[in-house]
Order: sequence, then C-alpha cells, then structure tokens
Amino acid sequence: EKVREWTQAMKVLEHMAVDRISADRISYNAALSACAKSSEWKRALELLRRMSSSAVAADVVTCNAAVSACGSGGQWRYAMELLRNMSNDGIGMNTITCSAAVSACEKGSMWEHAIELLTHMGIRRLSMDTIVCSSAVSA
Repeated sequence: EKVREWTQAMKVLEHMAVDRISADRISYNAALSACAKSSEWKRALELLRRMSSSAVAADVVTCNAAVSACGSGGQWRYAMELLRNMSNDGIGMNTITCSAAVSACEKGSMWEHAIELLTHMGIRRLSMDTIVCSSAVSA
C-alpha cells in the first residue's frame, strides 16, 4: 500500500510535467509525504532538488516530510543537513520537525545529536512528548 502511494504521487507529478502543468508546493508536499510514509528518502531528496530547480519554495511542511523520509530511511546525516538548510533558508522548525530528526538520530544511535535537539526544543519552547523523549534516550 505504501509503495503504491509514493509511486502514484510520482506518476502524478510526471503527468503534470508532460501536460505542462507546473507543480506547486502543495503538489510537492503531497508527494514528499507519500515518500516519508514509504521510507523513500532518496526520492524525497530528489523532490527537494526538483522543487528548488523549479523555483518552488519549501516550507515547514515540505521540510517535515523530507526529514521524516530521511529518518524512516535511517539517514540521520541527511535529516540533520535538512535542519541546517532550514535554518539557513529562514524556515522555522516546529515540534514535528524536531521529533522526526530525533527519531532519525535514534535510528543512527546518535544520542549526542538527539540530546542537542531536545535542548533546542526546550529553548524554542516546542512541546515534547514521551515519544520524542524516549527516542532521544534510546539513541
């Protein structure tokens, strides 16, 4: 089922391009979310590059989906790189962003980064639940 979602999303974007319909942020975000659900981190990063080359600006929803895709794919380095890019691009992180990044760090056994993210969440007064705290401890 999950594989079908991201392949369908990619097909829709391809058909839009063939029909000369410009994909917007909502279209890309839907495809990125499908990639995140399927752990298709390479496809998610490819979509981010396509967005950038098409001059479609990313937002926090875009980044959340991309960080989630990287995290579910066990790619903590890419997840952390995306956080740095968000900061550089002036896109604010939210609870979802940080939770997804902590989860990525957990999968990579990167406890230092996970604790750093929890600290960041506390400074920014972002809500933390038992799941994100458990993920950080498990890292």
